[in-house]
Amino acid sequence: MMKCNEVMRLASAFLEHRLRLRKRLAFVMHIAMCRGCRAYVEQLRLTILGLRALKAPVRPGPSDEILQRFRDHARNRDR
Repeated sequence: MMKCNEVMRLASAFLEHRLRLRKRLAFVMHIAMCRGCRAYVEQLRLTILGLRALKAPVRPGPSDEILQRFRDHARNRDR
């Protein structure tokens, strides 16, 4: 029988379908009987779904001040 700490360690592999059949069956048997682990796996599944739904972060461009410093430095170096 799989223990709770092993379920927590393997939860993301389970959700990504990366467990071999024997481990997957042991995992499913454990979460069928353990309410805490079942809640943990469901919470992780919902977190993954939520993160996948987010748009990629937009990186702000460099500020004008930083660009001007680079330009000044390049001008002074070339002299």
